[in-house]
Amino acid sequence: MTQSRHPLISVRDVSLNYKAVRALNRVNFEVNPGEVVAIVGDNAAGKSTLIKILAGVLTPDSGTIEFEGSPVNIGSPSAAQALGIATVFQDLALADNLSIVNNLFLGREYSSKLLLQEHQMEQEAIKLFRHLNARMPSIRTPISDLSGGQKQNVAIARCLLGNPKVILLDEPTAALSISQSAEVLNMIEGLRERGLGVVLVSHNLSEVHAVADRIAVLRLGHN
Repeated sequence: MTQSRHPLISVRDVSLNYKAVRALNRVNFEVNPGEVVAIVGDNAAGKSTLIKILAGVLTPDSGTIEFEGSPVNIGSPSAAQALGIATVFQDLALADNLSIVNNLFLGREYSSKLLLQEHQMEQEAIKLFRHLNARMPSIRTPISDLSGGQKQNVAIARCLLGNPKVILLDEPTAALSISQSAEVLNMIEGLRERGLGVVLVSHNLSEVHAVADRIAVLRLGHN
């Protein structure tokens, strides 16, 4: 595992209230380069709230967040992306009518003189999935023809085009079959091999034990 002098993300005494409900209470959490850290707990434990804070969707009421040793204010999703934090939520946000490669480069297409560099994007996509140990069909396959696990892999791979340092995965194997879940877990291991920090929210403890280096347990908003 790659070691660093500072964690990629360090959360210290973070709290957040929803009116009278305390969703998080002085929570501590960190993830290092080349490490998969799982966040587990019952419903309403605060897992999704913590992920949304790291993704810039929610702002904590108190506490500190550091990125690579420096205090940060993750005030928006764009601020999180600028730091190098990418998030894959459960809805994936893929365009079913487009191909794998078109989804990967949607909004960031390679072009020259108003012409799309189709071959260059295809080669980049093939190389990316190969490095992630992800088995995929032709990259011209429409998203609608993919399995749930393959769609999850596309969503994760799309994040990597922004060269993130941390990837947040919110229940990536929810509603997937055993074989489809295995595809996603294989890709998570590929992310760790690339030296990324991975935060994995999951209810499936067998999957957590299969890929996680450490486990953070939340209960009613507490560590």
